[in-house]
Amino acid sequence: MRMVRCGLRGQILTKKAQPLPVFLPAQTALVLSKLFSASSFIYIPPSPSPSPSPSPSYLSLQFSSCFLIGTAMSDTKPKFLEVYSALKSELLDDPAFEFTDDSRQWVERMLDYNVPGGKLNRGLSVIDSYRLLKDGKELCDDELFLACALGWCIEWLQAYFLVLDDIMDGSHTRRGQPCWFRLPQVGLTAVNDGLILRNQIFRILKKHFRGKPYYVDLLDLFNEVEFQTASGQMIDLITTLQGEKDLSKYSLPIHRRIVQYKTAYYSFYLPVACALLMAGENLDNHSDVKNVLVEMGTYFQVQDDFLDCFGDPEVIGKVGTDIEDFKCSWLVVKALERANEEQKKLLYEKYGKTDPACVAKVKELYQTLDIQGAFAEYESKIYEKMTKQIKGHPSKAVQAVLESFLAKIYKRQK
Repeated sequence: MRMVRCGLRGQILTKKAQPLPVFLPAQTALVLSKLFSASSFIYIPPSPSPSPSPSPSYLSLQFSSCFLIGTAMSDTKPKFLEVYSALKSELLDDPAFEFTDDSRQWVERMLDYNVPGGKLNRGLSVIDSYRLLKDGKELCDDELFLACALGWCIEWLQAYFLVLDDIMDGSHTRRGQPCWFRLPQVGLTAVNDGLILRNQIFRILKKHFRGKPYYVDLLDLFNEVEFQTASGQMIDLITTLQGEKDLSKYSLPIHRRIVQYKTAYYSFYLPVACALLMAGENLDNHSDVKNVLVEMGTYFQVQDDFLDCFGDPEVIGKVGTDIEDFKCSWLVVKALERANEEQKKLLYEKYGKTDPACVAKVKELYQTLDIQGAFAEYESKIYEKMTKQIKGHPSKAVQAVLESFLAKIYKRQK
């Protein structure tokens, strides 16, 4: 049994932990608390006269919302995986194509290898966002299935992007295993597999959403986000052409455009947009929500760039290689912005080299230019900007959705 106290001040009690203080805006606490059944938690309102404490902030919300949303995700994930199996079975019996035993086995193996292997955060976010938009009310079986199906459409989109991205980048591993195209029997057949993954999204949408009033809006949404992501990939590729390493092409506006289009739309905006459509909302009325989520996606990638260089490999699970790979990273464009001519010359000479001595020189220059301080300043300002935008939204349910996203990423260490 979990006990959760929320409001201006409270505590979380678990079986294996001491009480931990949390600070959470009362309205958000009330909305989030409805996500759970009485068997999984007890909601205790805030004390009438709390002792002096910091005003509610997303710094405190980071822990409390992550705890609550994390619980929701853990409760939802088994059902989510059940829906994957159901969708896969449907696709393997799609009447539009006469499968042979060999082709059915190939597609099944391809799906299992590429679709469900990640953290599934994008897909699960559809379900949690939809719950919050319904003020935390329990979803009926049909609503839960449809939210899961839309979540899986995003995971299918992610798989499609990654299969092709790995080929373009010449990558060797993905999610701790060889890239799909690196398997001996696969090779460039993976290009066609990527196209199959892409087309299966619309087979799922047709089967389960064709009768919904928002079906056309869903089609338009997935088409638009796919176009934006592919265009972001194009900017990234032509900016970092193999054999044409030129740091003069790198700038903060270029970095932002790559990140915004390649990552932010499909990773942050798309899950919430799907939930909004399910809730009967018109996306044209939520451009402010899109702007906040794209800002979050940009911030998320800047964090990734920072952790690639300054994060603990034991925590983030990998050794960063952005310097060696000549990535258009926020760190290098910020360094170019701060550097004098001599320091720029060093960057031009050392950046993109695999020699550990060159990498060390670049990292040393980052220290000299106080790139860590620049990141802390950026994080503080973007946090303040986003919290102000969120608090200004007229819908408390939408506020809760945006707060939950920000809570998951603010000051993350991995």
